Amino acid sequence: MTVAQQEAPALNFECETGNYHTFCPISCVAWLYQKIEDSFFLVIGTKTCGYFLQNAMGVMIFAEPRYAMAELEEGDISAKLNDYEELKRLCDQIKRDRNPSVIVWIGTCTTEIIKMDLEGLAPKLEAEIGIPIVVARANGLDYAFTQGEDTVLAAMAQRCPKEAQVKEAEKSDKNAIQKLLNFGRKTDEVKAEESEFKEHPPFVLFGSLPDPVVTNLSLELKKQGIKVSGWLPAKRYTELPVIEEGYYVAGVNPFLSRTATTLMRRRKCKLIGAPFPIGPDGTRAWIEKICSVFGIEPQGLEEREAAIWASMEDYLQLIRGKSVFFMGDNLLEVSLARFLIRAGMTVPEIGIPYMDKRYQKAELDFLAKTCQEMGVPAPKIVEKPDNYNQIQRIYELNPDLVITGMAHANPLEARGINTKWSVEFTFAQMHGFTNARDILELVTRPLRRNNSLKDLGWDKLVKEEAIV
Repeated sequence: MTVAQQEAPALNFECETGNYHTFCPISCVAWLYQKIEDSFFLVIGTKTCGYFLQNAMGVMIFAEPRYAMAELEEGDISAKLNDYEELKRLCDQIKRDRNPSVIVWIGTCTTEIIKMDLEGLAPKLEAEIGIPIVVARANGLDYAFTQGEDTVLAAMAQRCPKEAQVKEAEKSDKNAIQKLLNFGRKTDEVKAEESEFKEHPPFVLFGSLPDPVVTNLSLELKKQGIKVSGWLPAKRYTELPVIEEGYYVAGVNPFLSRTATTLMRRRKCKLIGAPFPIGPDGTRAWIEKICSVFGIEPQGLEEREAAIWASMEDYLQLIRGKSVFFMGDNLLEVSLARFLIRAGMTVPEIGIPYMDKRYQKAELDFLAKTCQEMGVPAPKIVEKPDNYNQIQRIYELNPDLVITGMAHANPLEARGINTKWSVEFTFAQMHGFTNARDILELVTRPLRRNNSLKDLGWDKLVKEEAIV
């Protein structure tokens, strides 16, 4: 049996049950209100939640963001006030000022602790004001801040329409819009475009990505003859995709396990378990898996991946042979580690706040396979890492780079350890073939900074000040 035919090494999992050093999941409002353009997010919590949103988001006062705080006072917490009447007043004001297509109530820790019945209040108020109200409990009891999006999308998945719910009038409106989009185009061109797609079941993707990345991934699948029937979330709430029993779905991020479970159990969809489209290797594996499920032979993916790796050679020279340690923050750690190992780095440890081994199975298998092909040891995966123990291991291993949450970055830098904020990867456009370079731009920035300091002779001065 050849080396290529040998089984990939088994991954080593540990659990330390440490504290979670991560942002609050209500921060998902920061990117979701921008993604869903006709939405309004109402965060129901205390002043602390409001301070967090003001400071963490950094939104300019002139931007008029489509979110607000419903602050609970002492009277609310002691159950002296009427929740329904106050929420109705706020939602009436939102309807009058913004008139959104949907209002999303974001529950917080406080609403959980005082057992506020948001799910019971929402249907009655929705019928009264005539605007859909989606309830998502994206509170600090979750493991990682990115799971806030998972909670919101799982709630929205319940609102995705079925074919039977689409009225004839709505169908005619869609046909009118389609005619408008095709205005000026020859009928043969429209038919030719439709003929580019191969026969396969309806297919929906879920995960909030910037519009350019959505377009990019949809076009990559179109090259293989795969038609994306819709995205969850859509650019507008009124454009949520139709989801029926038997539809195929696939995720684009590792932290969407709750959404995947909802789509499978509640909407009876079939989940395509694939590695996530992060890095050229992950994007190729993601497309290949989708193609295999639909019985389609992928075309040109090897050449496309090779071309992307070749275009990043200037960055790869900086990181080959270097080590990176993940402390754990945003649940993107396994996918990023797999990509960086393929890029030539070693990863002694992957810390992660929470691991759903079922949803990330394909990614974990791909990580083990990548380690085998690159000839490097498989990283140890530590769920819920204890930060004290982790820092001791960092001192022992002395990695070239530590990817960590913002809380630990400055203390580690003060001890001469290169760091990179993990939250920057959350907000970066890094999915698909064309965005892989942006990941390496972030990873190599501390290393390039150090090289610049050495050239200027300042590295010794920095070390001396760190020791003092």
